[in-house]
Amino acid sequence: QVQLVESGGGLVQAGGSLRLSCAASGTIFRINSMGWYRQAPGNQRDLVATTSADGSTNYADSVRGRFTISRDGDKNTVNLQMNSLKPEDTAVYYCKAQIVRLAQTVALNYWGQGTQVSVSS
Repeated sequence: QVQLVESGGGLVQAGGSLRLSCAASGTIFRINSMGWYRQAPGNQRDLVATTSADGSTNYADSVRGRFTISRDGDKNTVNLQMNSLKPEDTAVYYCKAQIVRLAQTVALNYWGQGTQVSVSS
């Protein structure tokens, strides 16, 4: 089994900062990539930022320059530092990881349970 556990959401005023963390645990052989997605009420789930095993990163245009994704490979964790938050950043944020489990050859996508981020104006 594989589990992704997120933490760090909450309520903050516009212009403030939050840091999200996601820890992967279980029968993990290799993590190919980890990232964050978000879903606001009535909207689809959209990419926020991802990071791959080679260290490359990808950001949504709406967060580039404000958010920073980082990964601690030794701890199988990924963090999202969110600065200069705006009300439109309000959403449930989900961690996603592409993982190859022990004794497996295929990488599968796993999701966390989500953490609420609310930004007041």
